[in-house]
Amino acid sequence: MLDPVWLRTFLTVAETRSFTRAGQRLGLRQSTVSQHVRKLEEATSQQLLLRDTHSVSLTPDGEAMIGFAGTILEDIERALAYFAGPELRGRVRFGASEDFVVGPLPEILREFRRLHPLVDLELTVNLSGVLHEKLRAGELDLVLGKRRAGDETGSPLWTDPLVWVGREGFELEPGAPVPLIAYPPPSITRARALESLQDNGKPWRIVCTSGSLNGLRAAALAGLGVVVFARSLIPAGLVELPAGHGLPDPGEVQFLLTTRSATPRGPTAALSEAIRAEASRLHG
Repeated sequence: MLDPVWLRTFLTVAETRSFTRAGQRLGLRQSTVSQHVRKLEEATSQQLLLRDTHSVSLTPDGEAMIGFAGTILEDIERALAYFAGPELRGRVRFGASEDFVVGPLPEILREFRRLHPLVDLELTVNLSGVLHEKLRAGELDLVLGKRRAGDETGSPLWTDPLVWVGREGFELEPGAPVPLIAYPPPSITRARALESLQDNGKPWRIVCTSGSLNGLRAAALAGLGVVVFARSLIPAGLVELPAGHGLPDPGEVQFLLTTRSATPRGPTAALSEAIRAEASRLHG
């Protein structure tokens, strides 16, 4: 099977001639881009790219794959458009967690709008807790967000470990309170960070609170402190703190799609299916 995610990644690498630039365009880490290409090469039993520390070039089989990959992806889009119905109309009020502001979600939504130009898509970006409150209040139709691991309601798309993150080379001052960068309440990652510190008797102080992912990233890049993120969604420029940093395990978090109706229809169902089909890109 030739996974369309692998094919899309391969075409982007072939176009940019760079794993790094391909990752930036797709919202993926470079290691994930390499993994997608490697899986495609394993599936075809052929080397498709020649790469060294300075350049990326296509093998003859890679040149052939460009045509095959483009055709396959076009056929998939036509099939989705046919079965979803070109006349799909209506409105879907979609809420997305702040974690997905950067990354492949905008591209997924753009593809959805291209396939369904008559659907009005209203996007709300906020903390997961706020989005779920809006969903319960009937203000949203569909939410992509996170929840604490262990909640048995609904089926998660994936589960991710939470990790402590900072800028490269950041070190905690021995004996000093942990300088914490966090979203405001009702942030799940903030709650898990504080609970883990309190449960382990670690003193802490809030050095930055921001409702924006870019705000948290900027504070961490400035070296103000540490922040908890899902491992698959660590922002560019930041790194997971290495083992031995002395901070407690903040646990896990689950990501899921939640709908206002138990049996969504029309645009809401179509968008839900589109996001589920691309879930591997979201946490690649």
